[in-house]
Amino acid sequence: MPSKTLFSREDLAELVHRYADMMLRIAFTYVKNRADAEDICQEVFIKIAKQHKTFQHAEHEKAWIIRITINASKDALRSPWKKLFSPINEASLPIVQQENNEVVACVLELPKKYRIVIYLFYFEGYSTAEIAGLLRRNENTVRTQLHRARELLRKSMIGGFVNE
Repeated sequence: MPSKTLFSREDLAELVHRYADMMLRIAFTYVKNRADAEDICQEVFIKIAKQHKTFQHAEHEKAWIIRITINASKDALRSPWKKLFSPINEASLPIVQQENNEVVACVLELPKKYRIVIYLFYFEGYSTAEIAGLLRRNENTVRTQLHRARELLRKSMIGGFVNE
């Protein structure tokens, strides 16, 4: 007997419209490859469709989707397939504004633990306490990682940040 889909097409389309770009960017910060990031997004939407959770607030839903995306990205990196095969060429960066290419390229050169913290803080606007909850890390650890990531970015970028 086939399983019944709990989401309507409209509900799924709305979720894709609302979260696909964010999920792609989060996955990309982990796997650094657009094709793999798109695969991760697809897997996450399948998981979401199967679970069909309801939330009181949109922020809880967003945090849950971020957590699923992070877990799926980590699973992809642990995959034996990923370890055996690497892409022939890296895909383009998933950003719209071309003037941000240099900054994003520098962020992608950071170690994985710094990339996701920088992304969630600057691109998604989460506080350090919220990031700590999402990543299941101590808040002081998140602050330290943000500080170290900023220092690494400052060293890698010519002239440092404009506003500092």
